[in-house]
Amino acid sequence: RRVIVAMEHTNKDGQPKILKKCTLPLTGVKVVDTIITEMAYIKVTPAGLVLEEIAPGLSVEAVQNATEPKLIVSENLKTMGE
Repeated sequence: RRVIVAMEHTNKDGQPKILKKCTLPLTGVKVVDTIITEMAYIKVTPAGLVLEEIAPGLSVEAVQNATEPKLIVSENLKTMGE
């Protein structure tokens, strides 16, 4: 079983929605496998969040700036859609 979260990367004010610690009531802990946003494809691993793909035209720095936790950049980083 896999849990995939599809969401917007930031809120209306441009603040990150991917946070170090959830601020909303939890319905499950450590159940998400993958996060997909308009900016990136991120794998959730025991070591941390692994940036696997970024949207065309974006840099790793742009995605990191929109993400609160530190991202681990995959050695095989790809552009989404390729």
